[in-house]
Amino acid sequence: MALSKSRTTTKTKSRAEPEASAPPKRPPFSEAVWRAVRSIPRGQVRSYSQVALYAGRPGAARGVGREMTKLPPGQELPWWRVTKSGGTLASTVAHEQAKRLRAEGVTVEQRGQVFRVKVAQESGKQQASRKTGAPTSKRKR
Repeated sequence: MALSKSRTTTKTKSRAEPEASAPPKRPPFSEAVWRAVRSIPRGQVRSYSQVALYAGRPGAARGVGREMTKLPPGQELPWWRVTKSGGTLASTVAHEQAKRLRAEGVTVEQRGQVFRVKVAQESGKQQASRKTGAPTSKRKR
């Protein structure tokens, strides 16, 4: 029995190439999350739940985490400023995240393989205003 030679076929592209000038459309939630992450000041961190609140979707912390894993390469987004609610860094990128946070002056504690930072807590009034969109200005006397 003779062995047949394997053929390699080249697939032709049936889809039209997207225009290079048009940026890809992202869902509104993704845009809101990215905007919230970009607004985190250097040297500070926010939890996934805080980013969800800033993005207008309280309770969507898991969605924020999912968005953080889907960042396109070359995107200028300070992902390292987002932590778990207790200040624990994501285990898969903890070393890189800790290095970047320390470079910004954030104190990162390490116990074994667990890295932790102190997450700023918002007062109840600030959280309520974020949910309703009301300004948080103090009254002058």
